[in-house]
Amino acid sequence: MSATGEVTDRPSRGRRIILWRHGQTSWNVERRFQGSTDVELTETGVGQARRAARLLASLRPDAIISSDLRRAAYTAAELAALTGLEVTREEGLRETYAGVWQGLTHQEIIARHGEEYAAWKRGEAVRRGGGELETEVADRAAPVVLRHAEKLPEEGTLVVVSHGGTIRTTIGRLLGLESPHWESLGGLSNCCWSVLGEGARGWRLLEHNAGTLPEPVLGDDD
Repeated sequence: MSATGEVTDRPSRGRRIILWRHGQTSWNVERRFQGSTDVELTETGVGQARRAARLLASLRPDAIISSDLRRAAYTAAELAALTGLEVTREEGLRETYAGVWQGLTHQEIIARHGEEYAAWKRGEAVRRGGGELETEVADRAAPVVLRHAEKLPEEGTLVVVSHGGTIRTTIGRLLGLESPHWESLGGLSNCCWSVLGEGARGWRLLEHNAGTLPEPVLGDDD
């Protein structure tokens, strides 16, 4: 029904949340675990951000929020430059803190922390490197996303610029999935995104790892 009381055939689309992973970093290429380490984008990563920003700008977002780590904040800045929107930086959107794993390659982690790595890959709740549990990441990130989504106008769009692991856990939480099933959501390639839509019974996954032809997932979450 429209604001004037007339019945309309067009159903409300509801709000949308676009969760956009940052562009490529040198540690992604080297397969080093980044976690909350503040690594900058490569030139390739900057190019990825600019290309993706042109696509996302066409969706006319209403708000942009970002992790305060440079790889995400610089990615968000490319979209802000095209839309004129300000970026709200949120520490709660940072990547999972992974303690002593940060800065190590996957092979180095396997060599030094093999049992812990294997348990993580089995889907067990593991404090990787003595860092955060995935559920703790969702505890801090999902409320940030929901708080900003609640400010959207009807059918508004929020772009959330964050990191592969944080995005996956946030999607799992918003979809109401039990944490052992979050692994069923594949990782995001650099500068690709997932789209959640507001439905009658909560948030729904509309698109996942969208934005380009399929590319390898390079990062902590691969």
